[in-house]
Amino acid sequence: MPRSRPLLFLGLAVGIAFITSLMMYQWLNQAKAAKSDTAVAIKTNRVAVVTVDLPWGTKLSDEMIELVSYPSGYLPEGSFESRVPLLDRVLTTNLKRNEPIIESKLAPQSVTTGGVAAVMHRDHRAMAIRVDDVVGVAGFVKPGDRVDVMVTLHQSHESKHAVTKIVLQNTLVLASGTEMERKGKDLEATPVKVITLEVTPQEAELLGHAGSEGSLRLVLRNPLNSLSVTTRGATVDSLLTAYRPVEKKAASKPPPEAETKVQVIKGGTVSNLTFQ
Repeated sequence: MPRSRPLLFLGLAVGIAFITSLMMYQWLNQAKAAKSDTAVAIKTNRVAVVTVDLPWGTKLSDEMIELVSYPSGYLPEGSFESRVPLLDRVLTTNLKRNEPIIESKLAPQSVTTGGVAAVMHRDHRAMAIRVDDVVGVAGFVKPGDRVDVMVTLHQSHESKHAVTKIVLQNTLVLASGTEMERKGKDLEATPVKVITLEVTPQEAELLGHAGSEGSLRLVLRNPLNSLSVTTRGATVDSLLTAYRPVEKKAASKPPPEAETKVQVIKGGTVSNLTFQ
């Protein structure tokens, strides 16, 4: 018996190891099956997204669209499950790569041509003005920016009669140059020769007259500021008096207070009293 005791312990250890291995094997299989069941339980749908960054006014083509899987419970409202309804539709907003295409970001189906006309307000007009590095804010004006338009008018040959005035405010830039696509990095400034603005018919008349009678300047606005400001305009006189120290006037002396005289009669004595 003493000789067989080591063999007994060895057999017991082997049995325990076998049982433990079997239990671990069964547990791993159950975990794997549970994971597979969970993966199958998540239902997905196909959603159309853009394959590259696209600017507004782009006419969609087949190579610009890709179908990806989205969880069924998180589908973007107005999304598309096929490329076919999107072909030849026109974007009204910029889209980033892998961003879903939804109906609210597309022009009506009746709009069949891309470009500036597709993103304009139906009651507005697109008007182009010629610019240089100074007028175009050194190339930093891009489509989608908001600008003020300022004109300098020379009422005579003498510069002292020149007037500078803001004539349009918070005007939308539809295009810079002859194309709407941005080239290079987002922060790269590219000087252009023509900038197209969205204006009302009345604003178009003001802009056309200002461009023919004087020189234009564009003032780039912060996109968070849409308030209009009333200004008087700048002239040579207002320019020379700007930030001039205000002359203090000498303090005038207060007028003397009026005096009141009272005659007092006391017995046979008469006296005069003065009150201030």
